[in-house]
Amino acid sequence: MSTTDRLILLAAVTLMLPRAATAQERWRPAEPDYAWSFPRDHWGHPDYRTEWWYVTGIVADTSNPERRFGYQFTFFRVGLIPQPLDYESAWATQSLIMGHASISDLSTGRHVFSEILFRPNKLLGDFGAPGDSLIAWSRAPYGTDGQWTLTWNGKAFDFAMRDDAEGVAFSLSTEPAKPMVFQGPNGYSRKGEGPTAASLYYSFTRLMTSGEVTIGADTLHVAGESWMDKEFGSNQLAADQVGWDWFSLRLDDGRELMLYVLRSETGTDYARGTIISAVGDATYIDDSAWTLLPSRRWQSDRTGAEYPAAWELTVPEIALDATITPFLDEQENVSALVPDLFYWEGAVEVRTSDGQRIGEGYVELTGYGTRRVPAI
Repeated sequence: MSTTDRLILLAAVTLMLPRAATAQERWRPAEPDYAWSFPRDHWGHPDYRTEWWYVTGIVADTSNPERRFGYQFTFFRVGLIPQPLDYESAWATQSLIMGHASISDLSTGRHVFSEILFRPNKLLGDFGAPGDSLIAWSRAPYGTDGQWTLTWNGKAFDFAMRDDAEGVAFSLSTEPAKPMVFQGPNGYSRKGEGPTAASLYYSFTRLMTSGEVTIGADTLHVAGESWMDKEFGSNQLAADQVGWDWFSLRLDDGRELMLYVLRSETGTDYARGTIISAVGDATYIDDSAWTLLPSRRWQSDRTGAEYPAAWELTVPEIALDATITPFLDEQENVSALVPDLFYWEGAVEVRTSDGQRIGEGYVELTGYGTRRVPAI
């Protein structure tokens, strides 16, 4: 059972919604002719089952550039029923709001994960309406005053989180260095062979980033680069797909790569990718255009899951022969709010086969370990 299915079951029992099972059939599927409208599509799409706003990046202390941090900030909208309820209730909801944030201190080796999970309402969190600057917000984790927020600043995204129990916070603002890019023709991102095995997906692949990071007693002014993904759909994963390996790589020559492998229990993995040129042009590639081979593994002491921990990547079309290595092995996110939810989300470095640094980025690995629950 996927995480989304667990949340739907929990909410259905809590709300006692006898029509939830039939409503499930009415979620809108991702289609290749979707009519995009910006900036409106930066906001939510409640007629699709699942949606996320996902930002990762690497920033450095502006007064001490050797001190660097990797970070993740994500809001998920987890759909429960595809249409608003036809009665008033303080407990009624069409979706859940889930937030994940992490920060990796690349100097000290410390990785911290924080999370929220709420039923949207005016006290706990909600999704904004198109035209407002606010895209999504929630209360901070229990025991912390304040909010987590994601806003549209007119060019890109600002976001903030805080978790006093973990001793971390960040408030970051971004501005695009390159145009937005669709991940797949017209943003239609195939996830399998069926016509509805897809999502609608776009990215800002290079965002200039600045703001503040607090970790422990230190509050630092930081600057760096980030990558933002927006994705929504209703049935991306096939029944035999157990997780994914996803890569967002920013090369020092101005190009970017997005690659994903959806792993199948039957061994018929599904892989696609995008090459973004230095001027922002996208080339879509399938698994015949690249090879990605794990070269090392790391096992988590907390979950027992064993993850790939280094890769050899070859993309002949752009003459790329590279090694991808995590800055830290321990960048696993383990949820305390959703049973059996854990995944690896970490900052990585890209080097040539002879060791020359040529880029950096982020990798997400889900569905590893005996319980194998994808992130969403």
